Amino acid sequence: MLRLLPRRARHGVRAVSAKDASIAYQKEKAVESDSCAIVDKGTVGPYRLRRPLKIPLSHRGMEVIQDPLYNKGTAFEPAERDRLGLRGLLPPKVSSMDEQCARIMLRLRSFEDDIQKHMYLSELHDRNETLFHRVVVRHIGELAPLIYTPTVGQACLEFGHMFKRPRGMYFSADDVGQMNAMVQNWPMKDVRVVVVTDGSRILGLGDLGANGMGIPIGKLALYCAAGGIAPHRVLPVVVDVGTNNVELREDPLYLGLKRPRLTGAAYYEVVDEFVTAVLHRWPKTLIQFEDFESSVAQPLLDRYRDKILCFNDDIQGTGATVLAGVLACLRQTGKTAQDLKDQRIVMCGAGSAGVGVSTVIKDAMCAAGLSEEEARSRFYVLEKEGLLAKHGMSSEDYDSLAPEQQVLAESFDVPTAKRGDSLLDVIKYAKPTMLIGASTVAGLFTEEIVRAFHEGCGGKPIIMPLSNPTSKCEVSASDAYAWTNGECVFASGSPFDPVEHGGKKYYPSQCNNMFVFPGLGLGASVAEARVVTDAMLRAASEACANSVNVEEMARGQVFPSVDRIRDVSLDVAVATVESALRDGLATREELLRPGVDVRAFVEAKSYFPAYVPVVTDPGFFDN
Repeated sequence: MLRLLPRRARHGVRAVSAKDASIAYQKEKAVESDSCAIVDKGTVGPYRLRRPLKIPLSHRGMEVIQDPLYNKGTAFEPAERDRLGLRGLLPPKVSSMDEQCARIMLRLRSFEDDIQKHMYLSELHDRNETLFHRVVVRHIGELAPLIYTPTVGQACLEFGHMFKRPRGMYFSADDVGQMNAMVQNWPMKDVRVVVVTDGSRILGLGDLGANGMGIPIGKLALYCAAGGIAPHRVLPVVVDVGTNNVELREDPLYLGLKRPRLTGAAYYEVVDEFVTAVLHRWPKTLIQFEDFESSVAQPLLDRYRDKILCFNDDIQGTGATVLAGVLACLRQTGKTAQDLKDQRIVMCGAGSAGVGVSTVIKDAMCAAGLSEEEARSRFYVLEKEGLLAKHGMSSEDYDSLAPEQQVLAESFDVPTAKRGDSLLDVIKYAKPTMLIGASTVAGLFTEEIVRAFHEGCGGKPIIMPLSNPTSKCEVSASDAYAWTNGECVFASGSPFDPVEHGGKKYYPSQCNNMFVFPGLGLGASVAEARVVTDAMLRAASEACANSVNVEEMARGQVFPSVDRIRDVSLDVAVATVESALRDGLATREELLRPGVDVRAFVEAKSYFPAYVPVVTDPGFFDN
């Protein structure tokens, strides 16, 4: 890869002139196949001919340039410069978006440290949202790991120390009684997707409190770039109820409440008021709960899922994504979706993600023909004390489990399974066909474990270490392929480079929620669905699994190539809308008309990061 280097060339990287680098950039495959450029010529018509972007009448001159939603930088055309009072405030050359993208990417690639690249992209996000999302869409495979996992984990750890300007909203325990007024401070009239965290379980890093804001920001960047939700219709949120991280509370640069977390009724009072305030102002918005610790994640989901349009990405989104991966894994082993009912699964991790994934797959097994009792008996869920099982557990300990955990601990198809059995013991007597990790314990799947699993599974072993960031992954791709002699079907939560083993090249797939949640959110939002149902989630999973094309299957992939994320998100969104329509949950009037083309409708409502004319609107702030 060519890089434009600011000073002398680093070892192994060929420095080139700015002109040559720009020419080389234009020949890159990602540039030539830019999905946004394709859309400009597509069935929905040129994006630039859609409705103009309206801005407040008071916005002129530097106010326009300094507002990332409206700023085009040097791409403002002469007429816009006159209309918006920009003439003389910008260099005279009018740049194309291609030229701007080239400038950004050549500079980005001059950095060697991922956190520096993350910060550079954040700065771009803060000054020109359209260009930021265009660059991300164009180079999604290269940039997704920089704006979200795994780099966002380090960004959250350093959030208070790197803080430059606010993005999103912060609701804290000190704001009780004021939240209904606070939401009026957000300038956008029609927010459609809110991603909220309380910072209590950020990735595999634990309680990061208000520093967790990096997660909603990163998620919504992917919603916009990968899913097609317009940037002015999203809102990242932290609900700050304190932190139990003593190190953070003692950090003078920490920006959140420096007190222990609220619990019990006081905690739910804060979240209830936040949800009520958001829905009072934006009644059609989708609320996505993100990175809440296990003790509150499922109770919050149960509290709201049948009442409002919401979902928990760690529980439901991860479950839907893993189900998509499982269905594609079965295809790789020569089986069909119906064969899901014959699988036996070991799940390492009894938290919200592990239990959520297990529940989703269990329900899909039931849909494939198993009874509830038969399906749950095929799951072996382990935590740090070993197998989660009612047999061998005191009644007090069993009663302390969450209801979802109790279901999975009730009985097994190997009757002798008992509480505390080790992972190796379970693998030897249960002979599972799938080994899934949601434990955040690096190296948990040792060589002994993997070889025993391979020996007992009776076919191609399916290995899915889902924990991220990479430092928390249960097994690396290279070890998994080596210890199974290249016979495993592998998908992980963090990205891995292609692996060569025994003269053959393997392409590990990243089981990333990015393949599901942007399309799910787009579909639920476009449909103006009443709630997100399990049927909608299964439809999203099947659509994602079916998006893996013939070429990708031939390379051993179980997820589509990430550079096709816009196509995948559209497929998922259409499946979500169709599921909502089948179950009578879609309320959008245009979709209820006979003969509506759902795919064309969803595509027409999707945001693509291309510049449109900017005009002033005297009624911008009218609600």
